Amino acid sequence: MRTRKFESETKPSLVPPIVAGLVSLVLPGFGHMLARAFGKGLTLFLSIVAMTGLWIWRVRLEARREVDFLAMFQKSIQLRPILLIILILIVLIYLWIAYDAYKTADKRKKPKSGFLWLLVFISFFLLGWQIGEIQPATLITEGKNSFPLLSRVLWPWEKAIYRPEEYLTGYAEVVIPCTEGVELEPVVVEEGDPVVTITPTCGNLSEIDGDPGTTLTMTGSGFLPNTETEIWWIDQVQNKFRHRAAGDYVKVTTDENGSFSLDVVIPYRVIPATNEEGYVVWRLQGSQLASVGEPVPSEELLLAIEKMIETIFLGMMSTIFGIILSVPISFLAARNLMSANKITLAIYFVVRFVLNIIRSIEPLVWAVIAIIAVGLGPFAGIIALTIHGIAALGKLYSEAIESIDSGPLEAINATGANWLQLVWYGVIPQIIPPFVSFTIYRWDINVRMSTVIGMVGGGGIGYLLVQWIRLLDYRSAGIAIWFIAITVAILDYVSAEIRARFV
Repeated sequence: MRTRKFESETKPSLVPPIVAGLVSLVLPGFGHMLARAFGKGLTLFLSIVAMTGLWIWRVRLEARREVDFLAMFQKSIQLRPILLIILILIVLIYLWIAYDAYKTADKRKKPKSGFLWLLVFISFFLLGWQIGEIQPATLITEGKNSFPLLSRVLWPWEKAIYRPEEYLTGYAEVVIPCTEGVELEPVVVEEGDPVVTITPTCGNLSEIDGDPGTTLTMTGSGFLPNTETEIWWIDQVQNKFRHRAAGDYVKVTTDENGSFSLDVVIPYRVIPATNEEGYVVWRLQGSQLASVGEPVPSEELLLAIEKMIETIFLGMMSTIFGIILSVPISFLAARNLMSANKITLAIYFVVRFVLNIIRSIEPLVWAVIAIIAVGLGPFAGIIALTIHGIAALGKLYSEAIESIDSGPLEAINATGANWLQLVWYGVIPQIIPPFVSFTIYRWDINVRMSTVIGMVGGGGIGYLLVQWIRLLDYRSAGIAIWFIAITVAILDYVSAEIRARFV
């Protein structure tokens, strides 16, 4: 190989060096092709075309409202000065390509193209920086706003455990507005429960930017002594809310006998709906935290555990189905086993082509297709991961088969064995270790991918995770993320142990 490369490099150029340089000024890279450096010339040509096209695209995108290109160029440079730097680099690369073609055609001196490739890399890097709209300053100045959210995600366990709370409540009813002939039924109070009374028992709502509502005297007894008591309103449609006075929520502390007396103003409501008689009945409630129970797992924690188990088995089942279906396919996709005649070789090319198509489509897309077919749920995720796993494992298995030692195969062939005997005695004993390694690796991939599959409705913890993020419930999302990380770490340890035993 090295001898052939040396001979190709020492072959004389098809044109003189000066012609190669001039040709590259017209078509960058073509001078290298005439100097018998075809691969290098084609790469440089495609690079300069790509850089120029991307630069023009960004100029038009930055100044899309301008009509002519010159105005677009001026406007885009004002908005993004980095585009001028990229343009200078492109021009420099264009000229350097011509110079490098001249040197390449002159076989007496080997051209030093390191600086040219460095310029190409820098240009693409700057284009990527501009296209990606990378702003480190924004990350530093605005990133601090994400710290409270990140802290909830990194330490979400406050929401994983909760203590059941029992409240001691008492209420009285008030008619709004005061209406003649309305008599309220007495509130039934069981023995030992708090008692709340209101004077008067009717009044008017507060008006926004207007008169305050009626002031009610609220008295309570039978509460816990020396304990803070929250004051709540419950309107006619059972909406429960607290109102503020002097900027703070209204509350009161009971005396040593568990009693209190408080003046309360009827608050403002946007839509003071009334019944057919022209009035509504509200409740004014006093509420105390009476006791806190033993810590118990929260609903979010139990849901995360349930869905994480579903995710693990989703990955496991898709891996099992993938193994069962990909093993026979892998033998058909191994060229060293399918080169016996034209028919088997044609089968090999067809199988390889199909596997490449399936593997090129991401599991997320397969999941969307599967959801259309079978609906939301883990079954759709299993189908998606199985389809992609067949293609991925089929490729890996077939390459393991192609890399086996041909000596045993030739010896078995010499005995007159058929194709099945050749595979059973010559191929399978050699492929078990790589098959085990690839299978474990695929299981790890399937478990991690199942979290993503769940985001589109394919079951597993991913569905919960995306719902909690949409609801801005970052502590619950943090619980899901912690379970995913712990599960992947455990699977990595288990797979390493299995690999050490079989590989």
